[in-house]
Amino acid sequence: MKHSVDRILTTHAGSLPRPPELLDVLKSGDGPALEQGTNAERLRSAVSEIVRRQTALGIDVIDDGEYGKPSFVSYINERLGGYEVDTRAGPRNQWLSSREGRSFPEFYAQTHPASTHTHMICTGPITYKGHAQLKRDIENLKSALQGVAVQEVFMPAISPSNIEDWQKNTYYKSQEEYVFAIAEAMREEYQAIVDAGFLVQIDDPRLVTYYIIHPEASIEDCRKWAELRIAALNHALRDIPTEKIRFHTCYGINMGPRIHDMELKDIVDLILTIRAGAYSFEAANPRHEHEWKVWKNVKLPDGKILIPGVISHSTILVEHPELVADRIIRYAEIVGRDNVIAGSDCGFATFAGSKEVHPSIVWAKLKALSDGARIASKQLWRR
Repeated sequence: MKHSVDRILTTHAGSLPRPPELLDVLKSGDGPALEQGTNAERLRSAVSEIVRRQTALGIDVIDDGEYGKPSFVSYINERLGGYEVDTRAGPRNQWLSSREGRSFPEFYAQTHPASTHTHMICTGPITYKGHAQLKRDIENLKSALQGVAVQEVFMPAISPSNIEDWQKNTYYKSQEEYVFAIAEAMREEYQAIVDAGFLVQIDDPRLVTYYIIHPEASIEDCRKWAELRIAALNHALRDIPTEKIRFHTCYGINMGPRIHDMELKDIVDLILTIRAGAYSFEAANPRHEHEWKVWKNVKLPDGKILIPGVISHSTILVEHPELVADRIIRYAEIVGRDNVIAGSDCGFATFAGSKEVHPSIVWAKLKALSDGARIASKQLWRR
């Protein structure tokens, strides 16, 4: 994994707005439709376009925008065996009963409708069966990279703990057995991404949102819960060099008050036990921007990289490049300029068709990110 050796490198958290021609197929939940004739070509073309858009905007470490997935987590419906459609599950709205929902019930009832996505339920041994879809995404990204100069390429993949939450268990005797079975199956996806020559990014918002969603749980309860899920994730990553792994956690697309977000200081030591070469986290929005100070008292292990968010999905305001530069410099002065890559708080389209941030604003934010990184680089390297 490249460090920022002569300038601040830029990246983002993964998901980007899909073009209109993909949305109808992706929102239908019919994954196999992406392999069919015209749709397959549309996907290839869209991936090629988003790769070029990222480079044109000055992003150094890019991905495919997760264009082949209906969302960062529900894509797993068609990639794991041992599951059946949960016909008993109705619409889910975890926000209403969350700490946030209890504090602002009228707001969350109005702005966070129940999810109608298809959920599965585990009824047998878990296996990985998503080889064809993964191969498609890898080949599309490789094809899109031809003739394009980038510093590095990553591909996101969901963590075991998020699958555990998304797909309920009726087969395994305990949650520990269940989450480790998920981890063993997902190991195939993680390894295949790295074998293809990409960095694998583990998406794990559940690590920090568990506290928000479970008002009955104390910080210590959540840390104990997290320790088991980190152990399962590390099990899945055991044979992959840490320098090929990025870990991303965040609080999801929650454009709300967020007064109950778990604080970085309460979980940072556990995050650093995850087998990864870089750690991506929220650092730009008003609930977390102050947390750069945490790193004054937490030693970043040798060789590791921080990817703080310096632009945010939680506001439609486009950050000024000088503010972006200030945010970058704060981290660089604490952990070293070589150990910082400028990123985003979260994905900008975690579910296909997400409308929280209009695509035109996303592109403007990414441009502000790269412009800010250039300003910071001039100051940090005194050019």
